[in-house]
Amino acid sequence: MSAPAPSPLAIVDAEPLPRQGEVLTDAALAFVAELHRRFTPRRDELLVRRAERRAEIARTSTLDFLPETAAIRADDSWKVGPAPEALNDRRVEITGPTDRKMTINALNSGAKVWLADFEDASAPTWENVILGQLNLTDAYERRIDFTSPEGKSYALKPAEELATVVMRPRGWHLNERHLVDSSGTAVPGALVDFGLYFFHNAQRLLDLGKGPYFYLPKTESYLEARLWNDVFVFAQDYVGIPQGTIRATVLIETITAAYEMEEILYELRDHASGLNAGRWDYLFSIVKNFRDGGPKFVLPDRNAVTMTAPFMRAYTELLVRTCHKRGAHAIGGMAAFIPSRRDEEVNKVAFEKVKADKDREARDGFDGSWVAHPDLVPIAMASFDAVLGEKPNQKDRLREDVDVKAADLIAVDSLEAKPTYAGLVNAVQVGIRYIEAWLRGMGAVAIFNLMEDAATAEISRSQIWQWINAGVEFEHAGDTVKATPELARKIAAEELTALRAELGDEAFAAGNWQQAHDLLLKVSLDEEYVDFLTLPAYEQLAG
Repeated sequence: MSAPAPSPLAIVDAEPLPRQGEVLTDAALAFVAELHRRFTPRRDELLVRRAERRAEIARTSTLDFLPETAAIRADDSWKVGPAPEALNDRRVEITGPTDRKMTINALNSGAKVWLADFEDASAPTWENVILGQLNLTDAYERRIDFTSPEGKSYALKPAEELATVVMRPRGWHLNERHLVDSSGTAVPGALVDFGLYFFHNAQRLLDLGKGPYFYLPKTESYLEARLWNDVFVFAQDYVGIPQGTIRATVLIETITAAYEMEEILYELRDHASGLNAGRWDYLFSIVKNFRDGGPKFVLPDRNAVTMTAPFMRAYTELLVRTCHKRGAHAIGGMAAFIPSRRDEEVNKVAFEKVKADKDREARDGFDGSWVAHPDLVPIAMASFDAVLGEKPNQKDRLREDVDVKAADLIAVDSLEAKPTYAGLVNAVQVGIRYIEAWLRGMGAVAIFNLMEDAATAEISRSQIWQWINAGVEFEHAGDTVKATPELARKIAAEELTALRAELGDEAFAAGNWQQAHDLLLKVSLDEEYVDFLTLPAYEQLAG
């Protein structure tokens, strides 16, 4: 007996958008409904498995490479599929949301790849979800332009100068509340983002000499990679394109995934094109998973945890070795600096740090790296040009000198830096300022000359939670001050007062500052730690 026809999906609690009918066609919704019917039950099981694994980490305070998959790691014969031409040279990738201006600027940036982001750099308002899809299709059709309120015009460069798009859907944990099945169950945001983009653009991209390429976020295990692979196999058959057309780069941005890099590549081997060292979410994941593991797991201020920290070196060097052993690209972490138009001295210092960071990645064997701003593209490009020359990548550097033990990845106590009072203040400031913008529908926000997204906000609130629960003490103004809920509330109140003075009463009142303040304190101080701040934040997100 054949499978029943998928239930039609309903759009609920969403104001109609101009041209949304071009995205939400009956055929596209039928495809998303079929993805939902086939794969959401497995998604749900894997979310339960995440919770069980976290409970095991809480009990043991350790992680190890999986004994049940040792044969996959020991088998030197398998490789991922060869990279398509459009993804063979990835020496600089720019990241950002899919609003109209960013779409044009990112494609024009000179980077080899644009990570078109529906995840951490995008607040999932209905407008961002749907119009972001439209913007990408319009770009492929070369019918996109933009004029700023100041009258500045933006248009695409010639096709051969544009970055290749790698689209990032939402993580498995987030639902799309505006799209529900006949039982009222919301469709996972990952399947909405992937499904709409793939259905409308797979053939269009092939006609352009490229393909449907994806970044997979927040992956926690090889079983989650297996689910994505099954989604890809079904999707390619559904629209009638060859298997292996889809290519996915997996962000290794959770501590559990760091122990399963080879298995993740193995599960996706016909569709895998690489792994990425997603440094900010990775730190968040360490804090989240080992938050009750005692003093040896207490991270210092986030900005003190550089990529030269021993446990971060272990993570990145293992990633390069794993990727190159299996024929995959290794993509480095984010340079989040946003150049100042007013302070050249700030820029000079920051550019030197970015250069040092990208030089190190290129020397370590990475095939490319991320930046958050077009002005950083030439800096990163120069670092990789110096090492790669005319070669598209350095996958021939196998890094067989790297030998990472399980304990090396969680040796947080190898750092000499300690949490500081200034670090607590910064965590509160970034948390409030980011959440306020997110509640206005902005997922990528420049704060203190850094591009912040949901990952950095997650570190902020997780560190507040961890430091309080670990009873961390700071030296401040000649005294020893203990991290407490009262101290966090005091700093948060001072930040609100400062923001009101900085913005003026009218602008302050027009924002979501009190709401952001309250939400930050809730996810930072509640005894029960919420897995992702975007879950309670989504309930408050308008649109």
